Amino acid sequence: MISKETLFALSLFPYLGFLWFATRSHQLPRLALLGFYGTLVFVAVTIPAGIYAQVHYGKSLANVDWLHGSAEVFLTLSNILIVLGFRQALKKGVGEEGKRAEGQRSRGES
Repeated sequence: MISKETLFALSLFPYLGFLWFATRSHQLPRLALLGFYGTLVFVAVTIPAGIYAQVHYGKSLANVDWLHGSAEVFLTLSNILIVLGFRQALKKGVGEEGKRAEGQRSRGES
């Protein structure tokens, strides 16, 4: 059976591929894309925090509250950026739809 550490390491490759395609496509809102990149920051912070928790406390990261909470802040910030980015894009899209509909109504189109 594959270990969780190996699975975690292997899961980075598809995620990096996603980031690469998302960046090149220019289809994602910029703020959301920054949030997806922020998830890598979370991973980069979590790994050394987990090692520190194991070495200094003899416990897993999840059992050292102050350290776990500090690492989770990066995930929370990433999620906030993703949500705000898509929210901004939706508001912009809805605004454009409204303008198009208004223009059609003023010209007598359906």
